[in-house]
Amino acid sequence: MRNLDSQDLEILVTTQDFQKQVEGYGLTTANILYRRPDHPWLLQSYVWQNYDLYPDFPELQSFLEFWQKSLEGVLHSVTVAHSRLVKPVEIKTVAGVFRLH
Repeated sequence: MRNLDSQDLEILVTTQDFQKQVEGYGLTTANILYRRPDHPWLLQSYVWQNYDLYPDFPELQSFLEFWQKSLEGVLHSVTVAHSRLVKPVEIKTVAGVFRLH
């Protein structure tokens, strides 16, 4: 098997991301607040972003399970933004302009 150069790797990642979008995945961003293990009164933020399926978010759920099993910082809250939850305004062209005076 040959080694992948940076261009091949970029194409592979782009293709995988596109394939996920075709399968219904959308870009998901989670802002995770957690308590510092050394100072539990202090909250710190971690931003997680990946393609995931709305509304169950299996990728995010898997990451949060890993977090709880492997990391010391206790989760405080998770805020999720997904393309189906928040999306830019759609622009539609119009055939004419009507003015009221």
